[in-house]
Amino acid sequence: MKIFRLEEATALLPIIRPMLERLVQRRRDHAIALLEAGVARGFEPEEGGSPRALVREDQTRALRDEVTRLVEAIQRHGCTLKDMDLGLVDFPALRGGQLVNLCWKMDEAQVGFWHATDEGFASRKSLSRRRDAK
Repeated sequence: MKIFRLEEATALLPIIRPMLERLVQRRRDHAIALLEAGVARGFEPEEGGSPRALVREDQTRALRDEVTRLVEAIQRHGCTLKDMDLGLVDFPALRGGQLVNLCWKMDEAQVGFWHATDEGFASRKSLSRRRDAK
């Protein structure tokens, strides 16, 4: 497991943010495509499947595969994607000698929060001015 310093996590944001923005959009597109495929199957019942439903199902698979690739690409950097809808990412770090997670949300300008490894987003705390996350 990679342990991040605050500076390292911050340096990754320009790399992670565009992937995360695309991931959030593609996840939404996937949810819509799933619904459209279901509707197409329901309204155009044909033996072997309707052409419209088959196209939607192909789109759904392609979007699902892209979502998977984006998640893997983000996590290859050593961080953990915690919530695809919120664009929430944790970076393992040490704070006062304890393992914690630096917590960043896609719409935030910088990494400004942390929480214990057994806590989540609701328990995050603001980083102090001191650079304790090492």
